[in-house]
Amino acid sequence: MAHFEKSNGIVDWLDQRLAIKKFMQVMMTQYWIPKKINFLWAMGVILLTMFAILFITGLLLVMYYKPDVALAFDSVNKTIMQEVEYGWLWRHMHGVAASVVFLVMYIHLLTGIYYGSYKKGREIIWISGMVLFVLFSAEAFSGYMLPWGQMSYWAAMVITNLFGGIPFIGPELVEWIRGDYAVGDATLNRFFMLHVCLLPIVVIAFVAIHFYALRFPHVNNEIAEEIDFDLEAEKYLAGKKKEAKVISFWPDFLCKDIFYVCLFIIFYFYLVCFHYDFAMDPINFEPANALKTPPHIYPEWYFLWSYEILRGFSYEVGLACFGIAQVIFFVLPFLDRSNVVAPAHKRGAFFVWFWLLVIDMIVLTIYGKLPPVGINNTIATIASVTFLALLIVVLPVITLMERKAK
Repeated sequence: MAHFEKSNGIVDWLDQRLAIKKFMQVMMTQYWIPKKINFLWAMGVILLTMFAILFITGLLLVMYYKPDVALAFDSVNKTIMQEVEYGWLWRHMHGVAASVVFLVMYIHLLTGIYYGSYKKGREIIWISGMVLFVLFSAEAFSGYMLPWGQMSYWAAMVITNLFGGIPFIGPELVEWIRGDYAVGDATLNRFFMLHVCLLPIVVIAFVAIHFYALRFPHVNNEIAEEIDFDLEAEKYLAGKKKEAKVISFWPDFLCKDIFYVCLFIIFYFYLVCFHYDFAMDPINFEPANALKTPPHIYPEWYFLWSYEILRGFSYEVGLACFGIAQVIFFVLPFLDRSNVVAPAHKRGAFFVWFWLLVIDMIVLTIYGKLPPVGINNTIATIASVTFLALLIVVLPVITLMERKAK
């Protein structure tokens, strides 16, 4: 049996039973972060903060929400927005956070690409991060259905219909997802369960995996310098903090992160209080009506680029390209054939490729909200082909050339 001594306080009592001091050392006070990083490295903590806001406001909203096609719309737009004290605030916070979290995720993703943070031992970090992106996408879509407005209903019709294109099992899969032949009460209940119960648990699990995977290869830095973390940690612990190339996660790094989080929260509450409507489609303030199709159906802004790829081709080709677009970033560490780990501005052709990719995704996002008529269709097809070509063809070629040049 383990030997326990009389504790000197609650912390010591817990430490003898849970080793919390050792845990704090491993996870915080002796977890080392490179000094040469900038504000873009704060996106992870900002994402965690936004997820906490989503979780808490979601719990407050679910107390009054009714997952029933006859009651859902009024429970949101009447009960929560008009009758529950500060219900409007919780809904605005939840809706704005759902959009803002994708803005931060795209910045986080593009930062990783720009600085090569998916290479040389960091592949699991990247893949787990992409799994989180997919999970947040599923969480956002399932949440978009819950107000049961016009765009909620018709977006559910379009997205669930996509599964019908899967060979052999497509029609049966669509029926299984909906719980019926058409989108209805069973569909709403299933997506409510996913949004409130299943997906948050899976997200929390993968957040833990993502942070755990980050511990071993450590955080990348803005000059992609290879650091001997053990050696630099010895300097830091010996009191040579200026000479050391690393700082401790707590308190050094996290204090800076908290500063950036505070700045971001100011921006976030500005949106919540003055521009919350950017996260709420006006069409969705009309009750769902299966007999009245909106003139133009489109998803939220953070899905527009992939939606534009879907409709940029014929149905069968578009569905295949849409599927490729959803998984292409997962294999980015294997499409980049270069051994060079450096910021994009030090990689010549890769720098050009990066900004072409960013511009192309912006074009896809802008045109994804426009009606698919005339010149819009042509631009959609060109931008979609460009996106796929940049990742599948251009990236392997330029990085292979870079590898040979080195």
